[in-house]
Amino acid sequence: MDPLSFFKCLADDTRLKTILLIHKHKELCVCDLTDLLELSQPKVSRHLAEIRKCNILQAERRGKWVYYSIAPSLLDWAKAVLEQTLIANTEYLSKPLEKASFLKIPKCC
Repeated sequence: MDPLSFFKCLADDTRLKTILLIHKHKELCVCDLTDLLELSQPKVSRHLAEIRKCNILQAERRGKWVYYSIAPSLLDWAKAVLEQTLIANTEYLSKPLEKASFLKIPKCC
C-alpha cells in the first residue's frame, strides 16, 4: 500500500473513526459500529466496503455476521500510524469509547 492511498482512505471522519475503533477492539461487526458511531447500518457498511478496497481491513463471516479486523498484510508503518493516532487523540474517540464500555463492545450481535 502506498502512503497516498492509505491517507486518502483515512481522510473521511467516519472511516477514520471506524478504523481506529476496530484497531482498538481488535475486531467489530457492523452492529457494534452502528451502535458506537450512531449511524445507520447501510452507511457503516458502505464505509467498511471503502476501507476494504483500501486493503486496511479484512472481513470474516461467522454465521450471519461479518466481523472486521485490521488486515494482517497492512504494512508496519501504517499500523504504527493507527496506533499513534489512537494514543495521541483520545478526545477524538471519547464518545464512541465511552459508549463501548457502556454497551460492552465488542458484543455478539
